[in-house]
Amino acid sequence: MLTKIGSFMAIIGAMAMVLSFLDRVPRVLFWIYLWGDTVAWIIMIAITVIGAVLWLLGKKGATAE
Repeated sequence: MLTKIGSFMAIIGAMAMVLSFLDRVPRVLFWIYLWGDTVAWIIMIAITVIGAVLWLLGKKGATAE
């Protein structure tokens, strides 16, 4: 379960970073731009990192079983 949530978060965060260079914003993350570009980048990076960590933890938990 953690792998699915983590991969979703990591993909959404990475996609948001790439799309921000193209001046496109995913509707899911439109609210983060209400606080400005710097905070939006911090949130996008945090979503990507947290997603990657959850994915790795889920993968380790699945191999331990």
